[in-house]
Parts: sequence; C-alpha cells; structure tokens
Amino acid sequence: MSKNHQAIPKKGRGIPLHWKIIIGMILGIIFGVVMSQIDGGKSFTINWVKPWGSIFINLLKLIAIPLILASLLKGISDLKDISKFKKIGGRSILIYIGTTIVAITIGLLAVNIIEPGGGVGQETIDTMIENYSNNPDIAKKFAAADSQSKSGPLSFIENMIPSNIFGAMSENGNMLQVIFFVIFFGISLLLIPDEKAKPIKDFFDALNEVVLKMVDLIMLSAPVAVFALMAAVVVSSEDPEILWALIQYTGTVALGLLLMIVFYLFLVGFFVKKNPIWFLKELSPAQLLAFTTSSSAATLPVTMERVEEHIGVEKEVSSFVLPVGATINMDGTSLYQGVAAVFIAQALGVDLDFMDQITIVLTALMASIGSAAVPGAGMVMLIIVLQAIGKFEPEQIGIGLALIFAVDRPLDMLRTTVNVTGDATVSMIVAKSLGKLGKPKVKNWDDHPEHL
Repeated sequence: MSKNHQAIPKKGRGIPLHWKIIIGMILGIIFGVVMSQIDGGKSFTINWVKPWGSIFINLLKLIAIPLILASLLKGISDLKDISKFKKIGGRSILIYIGTTIVAITIGLLAVNIIEPGGGVGQETIDTMIENYSNNPDIAKKFAAADSQSKSGPLSFIENMIPSNIFGAMSENGNMLQVIFFVIFFGISLLLIPDEKAKPIKDFFDALNEVVLKMVDLIMLSAPVAVFALMAAVVVSSEDPEILWALIQYTGTVALGLLLMIVFYLFLVGFFVKKNPIWFLKELSPAQLLAFTTSSSAATLPVTMERVEEHIGVEKEVSSFVLPVGATINMDGTSLYQGVAAVFIAQALGVDLDFMDQITIVLTALMASIGSAAVPGAGMVMLIIVLQAIGKFEPEQIGIGLALIFAVDRPLDMLRTTVNVTGDATVSMIVAKSLGKLGKPKVKNWDDHPEHL
C-alpha cells in the first residue's frame, strides 16, 4: 500500500462525529453572540458565514429524492413478497398515529397544568401585536393555511398521486408523490420475472451505495455547517426582552418535548430491548442536524444512514418507515400545536372546554399528516387548529400568531429534533416486530482506500 493509503485515518480514531457537531454548535453560538455586539457583525455573519450552512442544507436536500428512490426500491425488491410490505406499511402508520396522539396529549396536559398564558400581561400582548401583526411571514402562513383548509376530504390522497414523476422529483415538498411512485414501481417489479427485473435491481442497488457514500462525504463538513447555522440563528434572534416575556410558554413547550423524548426512550427500552442511551448516542448526529436545520426532509439522508448503519434497522424497513415518517409523522410539531393553541386561548381569555381540546387532538393529528417537512410548517398547522376550534375571531388568530412568532424559530428547532427521534424510534419498533433489526454495519467514506 502506498504512503497516501497509509495516511488515511483508521476507523475508530479521532473525535466521534456527534462531539464534533456539538463543538461546532457551541462555537457557533459563541461566535454569534460576539458578532451581535460588534458593529457590522450581524451583516458579516449573514453574508459570509451563513451561506456555508445553507450550502450544507442544499447538499442534503440534493440527495434526498435520489436516496428515497434507490433505498425504497431496493427495500421493496429485497422483500420478495408483497404481503411483507403490507405488514411494514400497516404497522408503521398505526404506530405513527399512536405516538402523535400521545404527543398531543402530553402537550395539552403540560399547558393545562402550568397555564403559561395566565402570566402574559396586556403590555406584552400589545408589544407583540405592534412588532409582528404586519409581518409578511405571518400573512404567508395564513394564505397557506387557507389553501389547505379549503381542500376536499380526499385531497390528501389526490395530491399524493403525481401526474408527472419528473415534476414530482424536482421538488422535495412532493416527497409523498415520489414515495407513491416508487412503491407502485417496486410492487410492479416484484410481479415480473426475476431475469427481467435483475438489471433494474442491480442499477438501484448501485445507486443506493453511491448516494449513501455521498451522505458520508457531506457529513465531513457537518461541524462547520452547524457552526455557520447556529451563528446565523444567534445574530438573527429577536429582542431578548420579548423572549424573556415568553419564557414560561417556551419552557412549557420544551418540557413537553423532553417528556416525548423520554417516552421514545421507554419504547426503545421496553419494546425494542435496546439501551436507550446507546440509541441516543447513535442517532445524535441526525438529532443535532435536525436541531440546526429545523427540517426533517433535509435531515432525512442522515437519519437513514444512522438508523441503517449505526442502529441496525434493515433497509426494507427503514427505506419505507423513515421517508414516510419525515412526511406524515410530526410528533414534536403536533405537541407544539396543543401547547400553542391553549396558550393563546389563556392569554386572550378564550375559554376552552373538554370538547375543544378533543378538537385540538383530532385536528392536530390530521394536520400533521399533510404538513410539509420544512421549517415553519408548524405555524400553518396551528392556524388550521385554531380555526377548527371555532372560538377565535380571525383577528384573534392573528394576535395569537404575533404573540408566539418571536420564539417560533428556536421551538421549531426543538420540535424537529423530536420529529426525527420519533421516526427513528418507530423504525426500530417495526423492525423489531418483523425480525429486521440486526447488528449495525458502519460504513465510512474511506472504506476503499485503493480508490483514493
């Protein structure tokens, strides 16, 4: 072996990836705080530092659709039996619905016990209205919610079936359409003779390996990207006084999300029979990226890589459960709906009875299924939930959004972390129930030094 090959780092050496990401996150926060105190520091960070984080996110989004295509098709073709796919799909959907209901319930219990809205004074409400009532982002979310609420009862299924697969693959927001096509294609592939199907299977097997290697290469820059993203978040943060006024609300949401993580760890320990701390350690790079990007879709390639290679979920399970989860499983966001809706009602003096809170559970559950896996989707869902309750005037909903808008970004980061953790947990439960949870097989970017 040449000297160049000998110089390649061996597996197991160096600082683990999750610690590198945490270090990058801490340094990014410190850098952002320092830049916030320097004249021109904010513009420097936005113009010269933040783009590196945006490039990283774009790279992850770039490979999301190819990864779903290759991974899901390989997973279906490896099943050899359509009945096995029905078991995976049925169990996944049922568990996702169950965990979402648990999440909303935890949120409602927390907000009703703590009652954070009771501590918000009229002065704070007036300040929020003045600062955010004319915010164009809020107007956009109202428009998106209005469009979604006017959809017919079967519009979700209608929108899931693409008329042009190439058009669907051109936009990450159409992930469910791509999943539908790949499932349809994969099932059809199982129904033709093996000799005819083999060239297609071989192609997508190779494509899957290439895309996973791309994930490994992209992740080499993760610590730098996290540094850039956190620095940008800090310099763009709202007035500290406004944040402090909403500290009780923020704390209630954070407590609910923490309890949801504890619930996942219970499921991992009780049903999967795995060490919950080990689970957190192996999944942590995906969790940290979810936190910094606020996007389940952007984090999906990393989530799939960690769950398959580091946790041991076999591809025929992970390739379906994780992409579907990134689209319809919004446990963290649904929990936030419950807390935010009741908090707004408490702050504005709107009385919610038991049936109103049942309405929150059902509406948040349905809204989570159709919600996009992108930053800010939670606000759109919240508008739909508040409208469904039927006790809020349109101007009250606007006031409510203005009231919580200042802290939506940090809470979005937290709830996306919970969303990704929930996806991984469900994939482990489904895999365990089907005997598809094996030993981890970690692959590194430099596994073939002879090509370097």
